[in-house]
Amino acid sequence: MEMSSSRYDNTQVVTIDENRIDAAIAIAFKDRMRDLTENGPAHVILNLDGVEFIDSSGLGAIVAAMKQMGQNRTLQLAGLMPNVEKVFRLTRMDTVFRIHESVDAALSANAG
Repeated sequence: MEMSSSRYDNTQVVTIDENRIDAAIAIAFKDRMRDLTENGPAHVILNLDGVEFIDSSGLGAIVAAMKQMGQNRTLQLAGLMPNVEKVFRLTRMDTVFRIHESVDAALSANAG
């Protein structure tokens, strides 16, 4: 599971360097997210701008990653491609996650 992480003040940006989050990599995604975000800042932005496909297992893995972080931290999403955004909208997960058009937009929102 290829992922990278950057830090900007009180925000961590985790970028998914895969084009799919599906059943084949859901467990690896959860484990890698835990490793990257453990004891991290209050805000985490998950950059999905390279993800072209997500299934229910991938969606569940993102929800699990949010729960792993605990109540005092936020997981926001950025850069959703139309197919991925549609999955979040159809499952009403767009009401659970704060979704930003881009990482820059998410960083600006967290700075204010």
